[in-house]
Amino acid sequence: MAMIETARGTITSSDLGRVLIHEHVFLMDMEYTFNYRPDFFSDKTIDDAVARLDALKASGIDTIIDLTVLGLGRHMPSLAKAAAKTDLNIIVSTGAYTFDAVPAPFQFWGPGLLKDADVEPMIGHFVSDITEGIGGTGVKAGMLKCAIDEPGLQPGVERVMRAVARAHVMTGTPVTVHTAPLQQTGLIVQDVLTEEGVNLERVVIGHCGDTSDIDYLMKLADKGSILGMDRFGVEFAITMEERVKTIAQMVQRGYADQLTLSHDCCCWSDYFPDVSDYHQAMPNHHYLHIHNDVIPALLEAGVSQGDLDKMFVDNPRRLFAAPGKD
Repeated sequence: MAMIETARGTITSSDLGRVLIHEHVFLMDMEYTFNYRPDFFSDKTIDDAVARLDALKASGIDTIIDLTVLGLGRHMPSLAKAAAKTDLNIIVSTGAYTFDAVPAPFQFWGPGLLKDADVEPMIGHFVSDITEGIGGTGVKAGMLKCAIDEPGLQPGVERVMRAVARAHVMTGTPVTVHTAPLQQTGLIVQDVLTEEGVNLERVVIGHCGDTSDIDYLMKLADKGSILGMDRFGVEFAITMEERVKTIAQMVQRGYADQLTLSHDCCCWSDYFPDVSDYHQAMPNHHYLHIHNDVIPALLEAGVSQGDLDKMFVDNPRRLFAAPGKD
């Protein structure tokens, strides 16, 4: 049975329960927050996050994967404080989120760069987060993440992606990739990761729910990857009704075994002047939207409870399963 790292320690794959595959707790521009948002470091911020996480647990979700990595303002001490106060499992991630350049500490350090190195230093950084813990907290990452968006496979994007792939090969940690489905960048992801020896069955292609292009989604699924239908509540991209219809069509075509659901939302963000502005701007972008609105709509669209159990339980559990186990 696979052992999985969370912010509170190690659990077994059977402890995962029902999973939201793509969420965040805190999102921020770290430089801005440290200088201009002292409210983030208050007990109120932690307590508010815990209340939202507890409500999610009460709705029937047991685990979330927090995909906040370098580039998104991960603050591990605050996340660890929140995790210690909730019964919800939080799987923490390592990697980097970029559409262009690598994180600044690695821009001049690596093979052929000003600070030359025989091996890409990001690989060791990611592996250390997985095997030793992040930032002196002892919290170990249980997921790897990278990104590719509309600009495509920029040099920094490719460098991060290959470092993530090699860290995966070394540790067996599954991978999630932020993608731009309208540009079909998930296909590029699969090509690069395959070149690096990654088993695509251990990969989540993120944000697939932002398109209704069934042919594109089937191409990704036919190569073995799990599809993240993971932006429920982000309605400026595509409506909930369109997302539900697409999932129902994929289920009808036999792909329930490769779909997962989530919101890609957070408890606190400095992307708005006040945290309440975030929730007012996107009123359905909250942790309970799937429970309150999406599940009833999917059932109405013909998706069975058994199909939903696959999306929430079986498919995430398989993602974390050690080869030949579970």
